[in-house]
Amino acid sequence: MRAAVITHPDTPPVCAEFPEPEGRPGQEPLRLVGAGIHNVVRGIASGRHYESTNRYPLVPGIDAVARTRDGRLVYTGFAHAPWGTLAERMITPFGLDVPEHADPLAVAAGINAGTSGWFPLVDRRRETGALGTVLVLGATGMSGSMAVQAAVALGAARVVAAGRDPEALEWLRRCGATTVSIADPDPDALAATLAPVVAETPPSLVLDYLWGPVAEAALTALGATGRGDGTSIGYVQIGSLAGEHASVSASLLRSRRIRLTGSGAGSVPKERMLAEIPDIIALIADGRLRAPYTAYPLSEIEKAWAHRGRDRAVVVPD
Repeated sequence: MRAAVITHPDTPPVCAEFPEPEGRPGQEPLRLVGAGIHNVVRGIASGRHYESTNRYPLVPGIDAVARTRDGRLVYTGFAHAPWGTLAERMITPFGLDVPEHADPLAVAAGINAGTSGWFPLVDRRRETGALGTVLVLGATGMSGSMAVQAAVALGAARVVAAGRDPEALEWLRRCGATTVSIADPDPDALAATLAPVVAETPPSLVLDYLWGPVAEAALTALGATGRGDGTSIGYVQIGSLAGEHASVSASLLRSRRIRLTGSGAGSVPKERMLAEIPDIIALIADGRLRAPYTAYPLSEIEKAWAHRGRDRAVVVPD
């Protein structure tokens, strides 16, 4: 079969022949409809992600929308290495039905991006009964944007979207978010920008897609008003686009009831993921979660791999 094939961690994939995936009891071959090239896909393929196998050649891709033998449209993933989902055919351990009225490529583009913020939002609402104010750092990337939309859809009292892209911020404002520009990379300037925002309505939940100095600035802003009132703050580290490391002030941890956690592959059991994903599919299908994409045929995998921007590259069959 034809597939995107990576032979070395430092080279992009090429469209080439690759052995058919090995059959497993109860698992039928699925035909590709669309597979997203997410940041985690590039990270795993290059050996930089904690789920990398560092065995080559391999077919990248962690999830996809595909067709079953009887024509059903399903969302799927977890193919057994070295096979991934950027291939004409795949064998995977599950298939979640996708409504026929849904745009299958939007589902392929949006599930990975959407789940990153969905789980902490749903967990917080279950724990406390209400979301309160949600602050999203890195809100103008695709994952951050979908987290903002999900917070609005799940009934947050206030959603603050902090990011660098002015056009994306304007779109999020129209979606119902309060927007904050954090284009100035200076940590002191970032802290000064965020301080009045968190002081006005202290966030009950922070979703951080950036980490590094942005996280340090946000944590400084959270601790800038002296002792807290005992209100619980959940700070969830999701992405590290601004840096892998951030220091946390000891005084902040003593003066605030703050819980610092992470959300990513390995922190959410697969069974829980599969139970929640149908709700995200439904929101994408109904247009309440926008998942923009650019489609590329499998033969143009190198162009798709190099794609950057506000939307997600989705690979489709030729």
